[in-house]
Amino acid sequence: MRRSEVLNSSGQVVHKYGDVSRETLERLQIYVDLVLKWQPAQNLIAPSTIPDIWTRHVVDSLQSVWSYPEAKTWVDIGSGAGFPGVVTAILLADDPEAHVHMIESNQRKAAFLRTALRETGSKGTVHPGRIESVAKDWSSGRVDAVSARALASLETLFQLSEPFTRQGAKAVFHKGQDFQREVNEATARWGFDLVEKISLVDPTSRMLLFSNISARSE
Repeated sequence: MRRSEVLNSSGQVVHKYGDVSRETLERLQIYVDLVLKWQPAQNLIAPSTIPDIWTRHVVDSLQSVWSYPEAKTWVDIGSGAGFPGVVTAILLADDPEAHVHMIESNQRKAAFLRTALRETGSKGTVHPGRIESVAKDWSSGRVDAVSARALASLETLFQLSEPFTRQGAKAVFHKGQDFQREVNEATARWGFDLVEKISLVDPTSRMLLFSNISARSE
């Protein structure tokens, strides 16, 4: 079912772009309800963002998979509450070739991620552990794209994702209004092709789409 608007279960418009099926929207609602249920014990998202959870977190996360719609296998690093990892898994839930890997060092959050995948009927694997360790010993096959949101500086993200990007994976990172400084700093040590997309949630923020990432020779 094609939609020109994304609505929540109360019929409120949360986004006016995209192609989201009713089944996907139902899964997203289940996920949002789980986040709110676990929030008091886990502090999964900033309390100040709870009233705007659909825009600040769900719609913002939808932009990852929309950035690389051809990508089938994703690795979301530092997944936290699952934005965007679980959202990506939900959008790809009906694709038999798709799979989302989520790396999260916090054991309680890793447990929440497993619950979210199970309850929404989405395909994914939660890898509990530090990103560096999990990525170094990766044995779960080819990766098409890497995502991260509100995790670290661009320089650090390149380092963390290098085991995947040096094998050809693309990357999409959510960045705030200071994105240009981070890009400039990263060019000292890294080469890459970059496409900037204005965030659909905040016009001062960017979705940074990277390909052909490589460390510069020292």
